[in-house]
Amino acid sequence: MFKDLLPIGSVVLLKGGSKKLMIIGLKPTKESQPDDVYDYIGVLYPEGFISNEYNFLFNHEDINDVVFTGYSNPERESFVEFMQEAYDNLNKNSNQ
Repeated sequence: MFKDLLPIGSVVLLKGGSKKLMIIGLKPTKESQPDDVYDYIGVLYPEGFISNEYNFLFNHEDINDVVFTGYSNPERESFVEFMQEAYDNLNKNSNQ
């Protein structure tokens, strides 16, 4: 699940979209709907962060085209493994 997510800094075009987004975070939620978890939070590219009003939550299946893949290194790989383990443990504990 987590290993398939694009790295932060990746630039994508969503299905039906005309403006590129840059991924700035993984697995965000809306404050008003904390149980709804998305794959990514993105900002307009090349503008970057303007305000919270211009943050976009979306899932991997919403992506039409990956224009640029962000930076990945062993630190990111360790983070992804940690997040996967935490997610697996959370689900295991909630199913007991």
